[in-house]
Amino acid sequence: MGKSIHTPQHQKLRELLVAARKKAGLTQAQVAELLGRPQSFVAKYEGGERRLDVIELIEVTQALGADPARLVRAVAAS
Repeated sequence: MGKSIHTPQHQKLRELLVAARKKAGLTQAQVAELLGRPQSFVAKYEGGERRLDVIELIEVTQALGADPARLVRAVAAS
């Protein structure tokens, strides 16, 4: 299994992260500030240019007020 960012599962994760950010009423810049990262970090994982490791995924979902386990289950079910 390769580490492609072009899989249906990765697309689903990106969609869920964007939806969670919008549900939280946050911009990419606001999420980046919460994470102590540049806005480009958020733009790259949302745009599919960058993968998140498990620790980063937890940090991002916490910043969004989302449940990382729920997102992982949704991706696994897709």
